[in-house]
Amino acid sequence: MRRIVVLVFGVLALLGAVPMDSQLVLQRYELELSDLKPPKAMIFQYAVSQAGTTAIEQRHQIYRTGKKVRDEILAVDGKRLAHKVVRIEDRPDRYFIGRIAPHSSAYTMLFLRAVRDGRHLDYEFQTSPLVASSSGFVVTRVVIDGLTFLPKTIDFTTSNAIASGTGSITYGKQGSHWVPLAATVDATVNGKKARERIEWSDYRFPSSLPASTFNTPKPLPQQTLSPIE
Repeated sequence: MRRIVVLVFGVLALLGAVPMDSQLVLQRYELELSDLKPPKAMIFQYAVSQAGTTAIEQRHQIYRTGKKVRDEILAVDGKRLAHKVVRIEDRPDRYFIGRIAPHSSAYTMLFLRAVRDGRHLDYEFQTSPLVASSSGFVVTRVVIDGLTFLPKTIDFTTSNAIASGTGSITYGKQGSHWVPLAATVDATVNGKKARERIEWSDYRFPSSLPASTFNTPKPLPQQTLSPIE
């Protein structure tokens, strides 16, 4: 009888009917994070909006392979550009979940509560760094998805010499990958209030991108006037 009860409880936990033990959640969380790999190649769009010290409304399309990035600015202030602005750069993906998510090796993780999401439960933890952050970026809360056991919401604080703020990033599944969907930051920059919002969309994950994707574009030819006779 005891074995049957234990088995039933395990099945109910998997179905989200009852909360899992928080330590089991964290064990599964760490396992899923350790197995996570970034996409070999990806294409997506993001829209960024800033208000406060500066006002920005832009839409970008990104092509990425590893650290290689082709960044195309498609629209500014709601107006599509006749000639998109293209930048070719080498930069890490700072929003990759494996880079941002708190690990038990660097954070204490205090279970707060289980939160129902449809037919399953998610798990909310308060996080505190074990040592002071050298980058100024600190995760303060994480909500772990009860189906994938990956972070679906990460709250954070950030600070440097001229700015400080609080923010939140939400993640979700696109294709077979766990990617950012939206982020907001409320900050104080040089004593002035500022706010930023980013929304990601239109994800695609090709097996590879042609090398020409990351060639520096040639400048547009300059118009010249015929000499006046």
